[in-house]
Amino acid sequence: MTVDDVEHVPLEDRPGGVLAAIEAILMVADEPVSVVRLAAALGLPVDRTADHLWRLETEYRSAARRPGFELRESGGGWRVYSAPEFADVVGQFVTEGQSARLSQAALETLAVIAYRQPVTRGQVSAVRGVNVDGVVRTLTMRGLIVEDGSDESSGALLYRTTGYFMERMGLSSLDELPALAPHLPEIDALELPDDPGRGQLTGRWAQGRPAEAAEQPAVAQLEE
Repeated sequence: MTVDDVEHVPLEDRPGGVLAAIEAILMVADEPVSVVRLAAALGLPVDRTADHLWRLETEYRSAARRPGFELRESGGGWRVYSAPEFADVVGQFVTEGQSARLSQAALETLAVIAYRQPVTRGQVSAVRGVNVDGVVRTLTMRGLIVEDGSDESSGALLYRTTGYFMERMGLSSLDELPALAPHLPEIDALELPDDPGRGQLTGRWAQGRPAEAAEQPAVAQLEE
């Protein structure tokens, strides 16, 4: 059966049914997915989708052999998380073999978050002019940034730096960061389009950042 053929098969008649379809979506989600968004993707009523989610959550929690992951409602949506009992193993896997130094893209993204926190990925993308989803994921896995609630107007996740970031930077307070913030646009100077991954600057920032900003270091090289 080809992909085109599968599209015409009702979810209930596919292997695993609707529950498997929900799992497939959550497997590729890098942030909590709302019930409304899931329902739209599945073509199902919101209340029915919510019932399926709770059924999945119960199945995972009460399975004879507990899986190494769990389904949780958090940050305004649902997402699959690794089980907290294995945080040390997951942490070892994530950090093992990684480059000791962050890439330039990661350093620039980290600098924007550090100076303008808490910020959404869309706001960081607007400052840098590129999509930062992958970089934010890397910084999160390295423990340098963490989710910090959601934006009241857009519902997008907010990010801030962690205590580990402060430790690696040798800082006791964010006030000790180098004087780079004046060269970054204020968050309210950003216009964010419908695509949360991209944005654009307004005013003088639309013309390119000031030349003196290029002379300031993004952040120190973080060696692990």
